[in-house]
Amino acid sequence: MIDVSAMDQFEAIAGAYHGAPRQVLGVQPSNSNGAMVVRVFLPFAKRATVLVEGSGAEVAMDKVHEAGIFEALVHTAKAPLRYRIGLTEHDGSFRVVDDPYRFPPLLTEFDLYLLGEGNHFKSYEKLGAHVREVDGVWGVHFALWAPNAMRVSVIGPFNRWDGRVHPLDRRGNSGIWELFVPGLRHGDLYKFEVKSRYLGYMVEKADPYAFYSELRPRTASVVWDVNSYRWADEGWMRERAQHNVFKQPMAIYEVHLGSWMRVPEEGNRWLSYRELAHKLVAYAQDMGYTHLELLPISEHPFDGSWGYQVSGYFSPTSRFGSPDDFKYFVDHCHQHGIGVILDWVPAHFPKDGYALSYFDGTHLYEHSDPRLGEHRDWGTLIFNYGRNEVRNFLLSNALFWLDKYHIDGLRVDAVASMLYLDYSRNAGEWLPNRFGGRENLEAVSFIRQFNELVHERFPGAMTIAEESTSWPQVSRPVYTGGLGFTFKWNMGWMHDMLEYMSKDSIHRRYHHHSITFSMLYAFTENFVLPLSHDEVVHGKGSMLAKMPGDYWQKFANLRAFYAYMYGHPGKKLLFQGGEIGQWNEWNHDSSVEWDLVEKFEAHRKLQAFVRDLNHLYRAQPALYEDDVSWKGFQWLSLHDSDNSVIAFVRRGTTPGEELVFVCNFTPIVRQGYRIPVPMLGRYRELLNSDSEYYWGSNVGNGGELWAEPVPWGDQNLQQSLCLTLPPLATVVLKRVGE
Repeated sequence: MIDVSAMDQFEAIAGAYHGAPRQVLGVQPSNSNGAMVVRVFLPFAKRATVLVEGSGAEVAMDKVHEAGIFEALVHTAKAPLRYRIGLTEHDGSFRVVDDPYRFPPLLTEFDLYLLGEGNHFKSYEKLGAHVREVDGVWGVHFALWAPNAMRVSVIGPFNRWDGRVHPLDRRGNSGIWELFVPGLRHGDLYKFEVKSRYLGYMVEKADPYAFYSELRPRTASVVWDVNSYRWADEGWMRERAQHNVFKQPMAIYEVHLGSWMRVPEEGNRWLSYRELAHKLVAYAQDMGYTHLELLPISEHPFDGSWGYQVSGYFSPTSRFGSPDDFKYFVDHCHQHGIGVILDWVPAHFPKDGYALSYFDGTHLYEHSDPRLGEHRDWGTLIFNYGRNEVRNFLLSNALFWLDKYHIDGLRVDAVASMLYLDYSRNAGEWLPNRFGGRENLEAVSFIRQFNELVHERFPGAMTIAEESTSWPQVSRPVYTGGLGFTFKWNMGWMHDMLEYMSKDSIHRRYHHHSITFSMLYAFTENFVLPLSHDEVVHGKGSMLAKMPGDYWQKFANLRAFYAYMYGHPGKKLLFQGGEIGQWNEWNHDSSVEWDLVEKFEAHRKLQAFVRDLNHLYRAQPALYEDDVSWKGFQWLSLHDSDNSVIAFVRRGTTPGEELVFVCNFTPIVRQGYRIPVPMLGRYRELLNSDSEYYWGSNVGNGGELWAEPVPWGDQNLQQSLCLTLPPLATVVLKRVGE
């Protein structure tokens, strides 16, 4: 006879509010010597039988609860008892299954300790869904952090999405729930059903650690073996670890995979990861780019967020294919000499109910106080960086992309919003730190730990900060008091130059400081010069549309600006469409306007100019070997505001390999314009943005000219060049002979 306490437990199992199902289900002790009780919950079964492995014994099970709890007394000579369950469903069909509760927990006490401490930096190998073999049986091990749940179940087509069938077992006070479900496999759909201990809250959640997700608007996670892909980029990875990234060229092509190129004849569909691997990589190679930077490819529910509101941090978006397809893309990039940088978003996450928000009936990943936990401008929530498990989640996620996907760098979005507690907030809408300041000390600590881990564990990998304020030492080592990033986007340079270039040339003399000011701080950080997606949306106009003047002058201005950018210290970044002079702003729902290149000479020749600019940049070490100190740069002329002309030298580590840049930001041809130069000798014109090859007016200096022993300027140089400066153009010269 079953006692009252047992019936209470059965009710809890049947009612799906029992938090420790292993206490009831599986193999349980009995009062009979040499016998064990096998108990299962099979709500869809009419009858059930225990099939004892090894002995061939079949023991009919009694139905002890009308909801579908069966049990049998099994006599066994040895432990552990190995068995399967034969079940007959109400429609008469018969099948044999393994009992999840006969398998032991797989997470060790050390795993639980490290996860709670926040130092399990490969938590993606423990939490989530993992295809595994246990005791000779293949299945999927599920684990989830939900400390305030009363009950957690894994649901999917395999159990008719019924949260009663596969409740996970709680591991002590760790907040971790786990269960090995035999018979599941790669590709199966699943979610977690979380019933909170508070206010009867119950919700279906996607797996925070899911390696793959359904295509929106569906939200289920997909079991995926993330270790099955065979890489072929060993040479790239080996060489990357040995390179000094500061002394290497970096010409970055920023791309949104959903809008770089579409297939209009097939319903304007996206290209797949594998199609992009061949089309995009071939294009980047031809154009001379060294790296692709991808707007976030982590799973996200809303196309219009561009990927910056992430719902699946460990899942490459299913819009373009599977995780293995994305690995193929990265692999193909590496095999063809192209690095891959991902935009990574640890600053905030969306409020979608199936994702991270209010995960277990509490503010688990976010702060509960909206003055700390919400970005009202973006309608998103802020991670609680002070919580060990949340830090662990984000740190593991960063390392995951470098580990499992061989990513070469992470560009961290919206760093300023992480650093400042009062970011985009009015008085009374934020809480100061414990010292009364506005700095988010927990976020600072997190960022430093992130950078230390990346650089320690993945030599050669980069971290890049999009940080728009004057926070000091963003790209300086943590041990010197810095944040530890490899590079920082130079937002000041970008804003100054776009404002300057948008001015009509007749007014530029009054804004000359905009093109010289950046050199006052150019070496305070390790900079990337960004002309990113943010500058060609929301009414800001495309790069070409920003330029003043008539049709010809717009193209001339843009070519002169790009050439100046490649001479300025700092690594380079240009967003898709900027290289062909797209007229319209970027639209994430349509392709780059490639037809412009086919139809119009001006766009085709601008593209050729950017191609030549990239190849010149990569061929001339003076342009990249020393981007981080005054040794690599020297002003030749910086005060000629009346003529809007500047001139400067770029140097590498090899003496005599200097390049001279001269920029004329007016449409006036200047004959006999003299500039000082470092040495006497013959100077060759390596690049002239006014060349007829680039749709210019073809004003120049006949390809080369000689320096004269005529002192000039205020740099105490004893030789100079007398030039013809083409209109709205940048000229690049190199000394090639005595």
